[in-house]
Amino acid sequence: MISIRMNANSKSEPQTMLQKGKQQGPQEAATHLGLGFMYHDERDRELAIKAFAVTDTFQFQHLTEDAAREASEAYVDALWEKDRIEAACTVDGDLDTSALNDADWSPVREAFERRASIAGIDPEYAELSTVAWRRHKVGGDYWTPMKQAQVHELRAALQDSDYPHKPRGGQSGHGPEAARYALGVELHDTRRFDEMTDVMVPYFERIARRHQRHNDEKWDISNTVSR
Repeated sequence: MISIRMNANSKSEPQTMLQKGKQQGPQEAATHLGLGFMYHDERDRELAIKAFAVTDTFQFQHLTEDAAREASEAYVDALWEKDRIEAACTVDGDLDTSALNDADWSPVREAFERRASIAGIDPEYAELSTVAWRRHKVGGDYWTPMKQAQVHELRAALQDSDYPHKPRGGQSGHGPEAARYALGVELHDTRRFDEMTDVMVPYFERIARRHQRHNDEKWDISNTVSR
């Protein structure tokens, strides 16, 4: 288990980890996802992009490394636009949630649309992700649209449009991996980094198993922007 302290003096260890770059597995993908969110909280845009890029390079193996980084940059752009809107709706340190709910969230949606276009994710991902992050801040059921957005992202990562493959009852569910993602966000909100990483490792193990079965098969990249 990797422990990361959430403060400004914690950057030396994560930076060393980021330099490893390639040859990542599920544990590293989960850890770098957490690091991406941590760097977002610490307002370090470049390190956030680098961390998310490790994760996206691992999960989107139908993309080039440069395209995976572009997808990560679009994700970070969405988070930064979200923060900009929040700042505009904050008065004397207090967030006006009513104003935030009524604000123009189109820049966030457009950044998610870029990510979807680059990675070959269903375009619905952008609207669902925007709704999820808005509700995450103003209140309401953010976890349902977030899980549905992750179903779309998982389908792109797995190159499997039929995920989550539930052969028995409970067909309306989003699948265990999408549920893990929502739980990971909850753990991030409570600053429980190690628990968040532990929850997300099986998410990336599921992707890794799919990749291994495709080693000798052609990827379907028909909906992916060519690079």
